[in-house]
Amino acid sequence: MASDDERAFKASSWAASGLIAGLLLLGSGAAIGYDELVEKRVFEMDRYTTQGGEEIPSLKVGWEAYGTLNEAKDNVILITHYFSGTSHAAGRYDENDAAPGYWDGIIGPGKPLDTDKYYVIASDTLVNLNAKDPKVTTTGPATINPQTGEPWGLDFPIVTIRDFVEVQKALLESQGIDSLQAVMGASMGSLQAYEWASAYPEMVKRVIPVIGSGVANAYLIGWLNAWAAPIKVDPHWNGGDYYAGEPPTQGLQESLKLITLQANHWRWANDTYDRQWAKKGVDPASSLEARYLFEKILDDAAASRAKVADANHLLYLVKANQLFVTGNSDNAKEGFAAIEAPTLVIYSKDDLVFFPELVEKTMDEISADGTPVSQVVLEGDRGHLDGVLSIEQASGDIRQFLAQ
Repeated sequence: MASDDERAFKASSWAASGLIAGLLLLGSGAAIGYDELVEKRVFEMDRYTTQGGEEIPSLKVGWEAYGTLNEAKDNVILITHYFSGTSHAAGRYDENDAAPGYWDGIIGPGKPLDTDKYYVIASDTLVNLNAKDPKVTTTGPATINPQTGEPWGLDFPIVTIRDFVEVQKALLESQGIDSLQAVMGASMGSLQAYEWASAYPEMVKRVIPVIGSGVANAYLIGWLNAWAAPIKVDPHWNGGDYYAGEPPTQGLQESLKLITLQANHWRWANDTYDRQWAKKGVDPASSLEARYLFEKILDDAAASRAKVADANHLLYLVKANQLFVTGNSDNAKEGFAAIEAPTLVIYSKDDLVFFPELVEKTMDEISADGTPVSQVVLEGDRGHLDGVLSIEQASGDIRQFLAQ
């Protein structure tokens, strides 16, 4: 019989998934912020040319919005999602959904991102991890190349965080939107927020990066490489050509497990699970197959998430994150210098993905040319995940920042 911890884990792991982080959400206790049903819609482009100069024909991404776009079309806040996330930032698709979108506690009437005032919009990224989720629309290796009638596989072009931004810009332009009250995103979403502010300073009035720094440093590049490794050693990966056969499910699950572990903090794992056995009466010392409870939790969550994920999409997301430098070049100082929008940085001192020293260095770089930068330090025991679970701690600061 499943424990209360396991049931809570499974119920919440579908609701939010942090730089792949939400695989271990046990529930934030957040009040429902947006109580209307949400409609997932699809944005299409006939063609898109990547930052690398390659063309993607017939591009599609899903999107959703909360609140109403005003007549002047100047009340827009863009939410950019994290590594394993989707555009589902708030609300429910159906009254029977187990949980709302991942930032539901701050999006809705009277909330910091007040939908009585703002039109809050979010889109699925290119190469979205959740390519098998019926509520996700994305273009990437798992989708059909219209020129061949077969899945793209590794023929799909390399894409960058800037490419995510450019597709979002096209989505906004399709609705007549040419200015943003703010761009806000967590983890990989923060990378997109930095890039938005640097690439289009004339459009972005404010930027709110959450749990992320402005450059993928060498250590993060190495960790991202480690995240990808289990997929590449799974024989079913077959050099990325597996769509007509057995997918590399085992490798994908091990990748998700590794990322989940890093996205959380050891203190929470120790306090929650300690050295409990996975099965009552079965000592982990009794065999190689016998496990501790935390091992089982990690395995079960990874197996659940792998059902809607695509291995090649994970690899492409890894590459996009490794390539990231604010400004989409090797000159981060120029990228930071281009940011003119007042910036509110929200981060965790216990983050094991984007270390606080690197976030603080990013703040120093942005403020070096006089751009106003303020900060909120989140308290909690979840590390990187606190950017999702503990975001309501920053409610007052976000509200004040948007009112300035």
